[in-house]
Amino acid sequence: MTDRAEILSVLKSLTEPEAHRDRGVVTVIGKDKVGIIAGVARVLAEQQVNIADISQQVLQDLFTMNMIVDLSGMTCSFHELSTLLNAEGERLGVKIYIHREEVFDFMHTV
Repeated sequence: MTDRAEILSVLKSLTEPEAHRDRGVVTVIGKDKVGIIAGVARVLAEQQVNIADISQQVLQDLFTMNMIVDLSGMTCSFHELSTLLNAEGERLGVKIYIHREEVFDFMHTV
């Protein structure tokens, strides 16, 4: 079982504004339409975020996509990137979420 000090340490590291994490997970969900992948990729490229892996699927007219992204060269804060992706999601009519990979790692240690 993970002790309280380790959990607090991980939580603190996730909230440090200067700490750029190496990888993130981007999830996109919404009605399928032309330009979703291009729009998300454009926002990421403008902030020097590289797409390391991508998986997308269309079920009837529901579009879903997951990306593993490399944040090591990111030119903005994580919060700013999240805000930019949210704005692009609104423009495209989809929901876009981004999480640091550490969030998923932490969920598996609790």
